[in-house]
Amino acid sequence: MEEERIRDIERIQIEHLRELDSEELHVEEVDRESSDDDDAHDRGFGGASGSREPTFNVGLASLHTYLGEVEDTYHRFSFLDGGAMYTLPLFYLEGVVLFPEATLPLRVIQPDYIAAVERALRQADASYTIGVLRVYNDTNTEESRFATTGTTAEIRKFQRLEDGSLNVVTRGRQRFHLRSRWMGAEHMPCGEIQIIQEDLPLRTPRDAVGRLAPLRNLRIANASQAKQHFHRDENEDSDAMSEESFEGDLSLAERSLHRSALLSYGSDIMDESTSSDYDESPCRSEFHSGRSILNSSLGSSRSVEDVRSDNAFVRDGEKLNADRQPCRGLGWRKDSMRRLREVPRSYWPYWVYRMYDSYCLAQRLADMWKQIVRSPSVDGLVHKPDLLSFHIASKIPVSESTRQELLEIDGTSYRLRREIELLESFDCIRCKSCETLIARRSNMLVMSSEGPLSAYVNPHGYVHEIITLYKANGLAFIGNPATEYSWFPGYAWTIAYCGTCRHQMGWRFTATNMKLKPRTFYGIRSSQFKMTEVESRRIY
Repeated sequence: MEEERIRDIERIQIEHLRELDSEELHVEEVDRESSDDDDAHDRGFGGASGSREPTFNVGLASLHTYLGEVEDTYHRFSFLDGGAMYTLPLFYLEGVVLFPEATLPLRVIQPDYIAAVERALRQADASYTIGVLRVYNDTNTEESRFATTGTTAEIRKFQRLEDGSLNVVTRGRQRFHLRSRWMGAEHMPCGEIQIIQEDLPLRTPRDAVGRLAPLRNLRIANASQAKQHFHRDENEDSDAMSEESFEGDLSLAERSLHRSALLSYGSDIMDESTSSDYDESPCRSEFHSGRSILNSSLGSSRSVEDVRSDNAFVRDGEKLNADRQPCRGLGWRKDSMRRLREVPRSYWPYWVYRMYDSYCLAQRLADMWKQIVRSPSVDGLVHKPDLLSFHIASKIPVSESTRQELLEIDGTSYRLRREIELLESFDCIRCKSCETLIARRSNMLVMSSEGPLSAYVNPHGYVHEIITLYKANGLAFIGNPATEYSWFPGYAWTIAYCGTCRHQMGWRFTATNMKLKPRTFYGIRSSQFKMTEVESRRIY
């Protein structure tokens, strides 16, 4: 049903494209110094400002119609096993970082890459699949370097042309580590890869923890004061919850971790007489060592997953103590647990859970993205934090090196936190070579249903990831507008260079009929711009 719905949408978009082609084309020259009225009008198409919508159908750009009649392979495969090893044909792409669920068009001209696609179509394991890796020049040695973390790409559409070249549309699927690479038959690049086992985003019991006092408040005599101390910024509903109801909201792993915390913290409230006896027991040093590990973890910014291995030592120590006959203090433990249950508590303060709760971070990231990019909406991905993190990473307008950094991050919560930090910090888009100011974040424009940053391929097979802007400064233009092989149907393109250092920055796109809005916009290559960050701010 989902595939049929997508095909129906594509059919409607193609009909719209034919209507554009049937209209009389008229390339309108736009002066570089746009009027204030034009700027005010076009501002409505970018970022979170403005109220008008573009008349251009943003779904057309995502179809990559400039590739011609590329046929759907109708091949969809299940995900490869995490940790499994595969041998795949590889594509090394400069200036491109592919993420899971992102679309990557390819114009395959070189014989070695044609052989790579041919092998992918007929291989038994991971059929219709290639591996995509970023290649870049080392600024120190000026030699080509290959990333060791890439993404598998599934061939969704395929067309063989009369000259033997191929037009292919792929979609990113899973991250992998490159273990080795070599040149196979016909100089075809091949590699042995290992699929990365993605973590399962966990939901901490925020509602339960939010109504409990942190364990550090056990030293406060009055339990009501403890709750008031922790909830000084809360409005109401701070009633205590029973141990049973609290632990009922935890997973098995989190429940074991919580109980270990209670046992380790109980040593802080034992009586003097029991303490003197306990000091002489042979198990004190081992239990105290485990408690020190846990307390050290609590004092850092580590997540629940990071301290699980440490708490395994605590649990092992508890088992060892129970098995030893001479070990004393078991009566103290029972008394400690009884006294601990007399006050509301939680393993960590509420704000610690929020820092690494993937769903909480996903909601915050989605809200920030909505303020910066009004459409397309990412609300549907809030309940899928892992997919949201990859989606934002593939669309966030930062340099390719930063996007490669995002691809290499293991752990959904850590990737989400890094993306929030990037969205809070970046502001200006500058030329990578001379740092001339080209645009600001507020100048971003969505001209594709996939977002403000997307990948396109030119007739020579070079893939460009570009960010679209409604306004750009410091550019010079060469040549007359051309409509052939335009990535945006109904627009003519003109090559744009940096007016200072003369490096190619991208293209200016001009509407070829009066019905299209915006009349002019710009596509800047991600490999040629850098982001200027404002002063970094803490996430919490």
